[in-house]
Amino acid sequence: MEIGVDRSLCEANAVCVGFAPDVFDLDDDEELVIQPGPVPNDQVERVSDAIKGCPKNALFVTG
Repeated sequence: MEIGVDRSLCEANAVCVGFAPDVFDLDDDEELVIQPGPVPNDQVERVSDAIKGCPKNALFVTG
């Protein structure tokens, strides 16, 4: 599982960071940063919850 973000929808409100801080973060410019590569197995449930919980539906599975 890999994650993508539609930057035109993302408001960087950090809801996803709350669900999965090991995968999502905000940089100094308050832009969403996603850990590169596949989501670690121990984070899949948290990331799935983050995708479902995104208030702007900006996150999606890419692979």
